[in-house]
Amino acid sequence: MTRQLITSALPYINGIKHLGNMVGSMLPADVYSRYLRARGHEVLYICATDEHGTPAELAAKEAGLPVAEYCAQQHDVQKAIYEGFELSFDYFGRSSSPQNREITQTIARQLQASGFIEERAIRQVYSVEDARFLPDRYIVGTCPHCGYDKARGDQCENCTRVLDPTDLIDPRSAISGSSELEVRETKHLFLLQSKLADEVEGWVDEHGKDWPVLASSIARKWLTEGLHDRAITRDLEWGVPVPADTWPELAAEGKVFYVWFDAPIEYIGATNEWADAAPDGESRDWRSWWYEADDTVRYTQFMGKDNVPFHSVMFPATQLGTRDAWKKVDFLKPFNWLNYYGGKFSTSQQRGIFTDAALEILPADYWRYFLMANAPESDDTNFTWELFASSVNKDLADTLGNFVNRVLSFSRKRFGDEVPAGRAAGEAEQKLGTEIAELLAEYEGQLEALQFRKAAQALRALWSAGNSYLETKAPWLEAKTDLDGAALTLRTAMNLIHLYAVVSAPFIPASSAAMRSAFALAGDTRSWVEPEQARSLDLVPAGTAFTVPPVLFAKITEDDLEAYRTRFGGAEADPS
Repeated sequence: MTRQLITSALPYINGIKHLGNMVGSMLPADVYSRYLRARGHEVLYICATDEHGTPAELAAKEAGLPVAEYCAQQHDVQKAIYEGFELSFDYFGRSSSPQNREITQTIARQLQASGFIEERAIRQVYSVEDARFLPDRYIVGTCPHCGYDKARGDQCENCTRVLDPTDLIDPRSAISGSSELEVRETKHLFLLQSKLADEVEGWVDEHGKDWPVLASSIARKWLTEGLHDRAITRDLEWGVPVPADTWPELAAEGKVFYVWFDAPIEYIGATNEWADAAPDGESRDWRSWWYEADDTVRYTQFMGKDNVPFHSVMFPATQLGTRDAWKKVDFLKPFNWLNYYGGKFSTSQQRGIFTDAALEILPADYWRYFLMANAPESDDTNFTWELFASSVNKDLADTLGNFVNRVLSFSRKRFGDEVPAGRAAGEAEQKLGTEIAELLAEYEGQLEALQFRKAAQALRALWSAGNSYLETKAPWLEAKTDLDGAALTLRTAMNLIHLYAVVSAPFIPASSAAMRSAFALAGDTRSWVEPEQARSLDLVPAGTAFTVPPVLFAKITEDDLEAYRTRFGGAEADPS
């Protein structure tokens, strides 16, 4: 069975991420990883904090901390939040790790040896007041394409166009705010993407034909516009240093690699970190996942659409240019934006709901289910508190939670603390089994295809099938005249609860664990239920002891909604 390598775009170190960041990369990668593990695949899910670049230095300065200390603190903060969301990383690393530094420098040397790096003298913005050259993100101004007045020197956050600092209108220093800027000559390393353009285009044609349209269209747009040689070094105090054995002059000047050069390499670096962190007695081979692995590893990446150009063009160009057998992405899963009442979630503007606040309000499963059921796959989607409450109340509280509670509570009341026996399954149970098998196959198919909204719809349909069966059989009425019939109905419904516990785990792991623990099944190590197994609805036999778990999902009330809107805003659209 092919091993499955999964990565999600690295969350940047400068502050806690919002829900849009979560749904656009890490959460769908986690759902997919959990599903693949449940189906018996060997999975390695890798992520890390992206710690280099201008925003890290600026954030550290604002916090009054050395940048290394700031990044270490923020890594721990972010890691704790992701654990709260039950993201099942096999390893959550740091792009500032020694492993990433070594691999980044190795890849740079390979590119140099292959003739794809060139040292060039360029004219760069220099801040007289700050007495230093300004890297691209240290310069802010107005985007020449869309007019956004807070565009950075490398990319406009508003229209996502990639920029050079000299493109900006009315530029100013992000450090001092000074507009006393000059253009002076300095030297930098350039990745010669223009020489790699045909190879990258051929690679995208071969590997991108099965990607979602959003990913392939962005990649081809970049290729159509032409790949330009791009500077891959910056004047910063914090970053992967240019190796002195290859570029002694630039190393002496303190040049470091551009964050978008070393950040994707951290996928490899974090896998090296994972291997080095193996417990005593366990051996892990990171190279087998990344080197000469085309026939043994399937590599899937998850990211927001703004990251697609770097992962579909720039990083593959880097890998191709090494002339070495580095593993490249097989499937790239992009996401559109999750908006907040018509405006973009924004870390820089503190707009929307951030992951730490979300966990303060409600458990992770509420958010996990809602975000995946409304994932911005084919288009941007919109978060509103009203939609969130409706989804939680209808799908989680009523359809799933109420089903579990009333089945177990009523069965304990009429038959005690063991699964009742009753008569053999009849026509209604056979019909239900067929429906469940078909819905489960649909659910599996959508997860295999990485169609998360459709997978959530299929999962919801599985839950609804149990409710329809219960309403049709009405065991509370059966029990008055036909105890064996009522026992059969409840036994069947309890088997559905166990099934739901197993197959819902990729979306709502904590609630699934609570449902599963309700039954005292000896040796219950089942990771998945195949459709044909589900058809019989007999995996929880009569006589199995059970307990009634606490309420799985509390409904969100109008008072709750008012409190959320007061705290976070959202009574009216505010796209500013």
